[in-house]
Amino acid sequence: MKQLLVIIGGPTACGKTAVSVELCRLIGGEVISADSMQVYRGMDIGTAKVTEEEKQGIPHFLIDELDPWEDYSAAVFQRLAKKYIGEIAERGHMPVVAGGTGFYINALIYNNDFSEEERDYSIREELTAELSEKGAEYMYSLLKEIDPKYAESVHANNIKRVLRGIEFYRETGRLFSEHNAEEKRREPFYDARIFVLNMDRERLYRRIDLRVDKMVEDGLVDEVKRLLDRGISRKAVSMQGLGYKETAAYLAGELSLDEAVYKIKRDTRHFAKRQLTWFKHQCKEAVWIDMGSFESAREAVEAIAAGLRT
Repeated sequence: MKQLLVIIGGPTACGKTAVSVELCRLIGGEVISADSMQVYRGMDIGTAKVTEEEKQGIPHFLIDELDPWEDYSAAVFQRLAKKYIGEIAERGHMPVVAGGTGFYINALIYNNDFSEEERDYSIREELTAELSEKGAEYMYSLLKEIDPKYAESVHANNIKRVLRGIEFYRETGRLFSEHNAEEKRREPFYDARIFVLNMDRERLYRRIDLRVDKMVEDGLVDEVKRLLDRGISRKAVSMQGLGYKETAAYLAGELSLDEAVYKIKRDTRHFAKRQLTWFKHQCKEAVWIDMGSFESAREAVEAIAAGLRT
């Protein structure tokens, strides 16, 4: 029998943290984060990282487990998440995966093969040099030429995934979007029950704007400055995250603070739209939860719990 796994997905700022915690309190669960940024220590404000108070005593995994200079990928997430799922199940609790990084969630559910035995690392070195010389925008435009379908699902700032798409094509002559589609056709490794949180687009965008304002108020600039002072390169994968790249540009005198904040809000809204598109296209079996229909996270959780019982 396959391990039951609850997935709480959806766009940024839609309430995944509160819902996942409330759900765990109700069904005896523990949370595994499927966020590509909250895994990094010292990157708290710009990632809207769950606080100890928000956790309400519920164990969380893949939060604060890596340093900002360390590599994090779908393969690393998959390996660690599978380990934690086994440990949580052994304790008799329910694994609840919460986050908006759809590629990570997909890799976990379908146990995608990330074997790198035949990888040609010279190609990655060439791409890294090309990135340094021509910049992230050029690399993204290159990906769009090679594999427009995959490029639609990737943010231009997510340089790790951009490079991987180009790298895969140069290694194999095949499109990464086709490879991902093949992986998606695999038999699911888990009995995954997927719930995608959503809300009215205008309300979601308003929440995003308010969240960014609060990040700045809470000290986002100082957080990014501390990271840079520690020697974290602006080119590090972790520093390509929304909020960090723009704030680093402000600190370098390349943008005013108002310009940086505007870009963070705009790009986060675009990111949320792409997240929704990904879940709609990739998770046909998901149950969609309209957060605007509920007065509280608890009410939404009761609807999810009812769905789990069917």
